[in-house]
Amino acid sequence: MNEAREALPDLAAMAAYGARVAAALRPGDVVALCGGLGAGKTTLARAILAALGHEGEVPSPTFTIIETYEAPPLRLAVVHADFYRLESPSELAEIGLDDYREGAVLLAEWPDNAGGFTHEPGCLAIMLEPVGESGEGGRIAIARGGTDWVGRMP
Repeated sequence: MNEAREALPDLAAMAAYGARVAAALRPGDVVALCGGLGAGKTTLARAILAALGHEGEVPSPTFTIIETYEAPPLRLAVVHADFYRLESPSELAEIGLDDYREGAVLLAEWPDNAGGFTHEPGCLAIMLEPVGESGEGGRIAIARGGTDWVGRMP
């Protein structure tokens, strides 16, 4: 697995990082966004969606679980999912996640609640860790890419 670390001291750095992730995405990829509450998972997802061409609001999918974005107008179709409220990965069948994912990129918040995706070669797992007390020093992004990410890590 490839690994890269990057300091994200502010929102501009988060947006630039999201743009680099977006530029490397291919259909079928998974971006598994990890970190505690308030780590910046949704902020990074919004930056990726903006870089793919989304204009306007990006609601957090905490309550809907899944939000979809079509291509066009985006460069790629995207499924933005927040698995925080899942009690078991078996609930994915009820949601129909596989149907949503076909030909799309999956941005997955709280991926471990869905059983994880790191076994997939197209998974880029990004751990966001706050720097300093309550994250006032920004974040550190630790990205680990599956075999499909060789040569295209952000």
